[in-house]
Amino acid sequence: MSVRSIARVFAVLAAGAALAGTTALPATAAAPRSPIAFGAIQYDSPGKDDGSQRSLNAEWVTVSNTGRSSVSLKGWTLSDRSHHVYTFGAFTLGGHTSVRVHTGIGRNTRGDVYQNRRAYVWNNTGDTATLRDSRSHVVVTRSWGRH
Repeated sequence: MSVRSIARVFAVLAAGAALAGTTALPATAAAPRSPIAFGAIQYDSPGKDDGSQRSLNAEWVTVSNTGRSSVSLKGWTLSDRSHHVYTFGAFTLGGHTSVRVHTGIGRNTRGDVYQNRRAYVWNNTGDTATLRDSRSHVVVTRSWGRH
């Protein structure tokens, strides 16, 4: 192979490498949108905040699956600004369904799960609910009131 041929091969390789570098996806490419969203949030338990289980369980966050496929929420977390964290156990949210996450103590069902707390989580005057997946990526947040 002549020197001229070798130079052409290197030129083609260098051009290909430059072209490949310009077509690569940026490191900040958006992740696919999750079908998981917040529905209604009852952060101010109706009536007097007396600390009873009835009152605590009237404080809840709805997590909804807007997609057709089921999503495993195992290891997902729901937290507030004060870092109260609820971690979902083995729980699968079916397509086009919702689950209410209650603050107090109760028996989990397909439509209701309980944080098993004896004190309120969500601040009536302002707070932020954050749902993270099992890899700690923020899936959805919702804020209300003063911050």
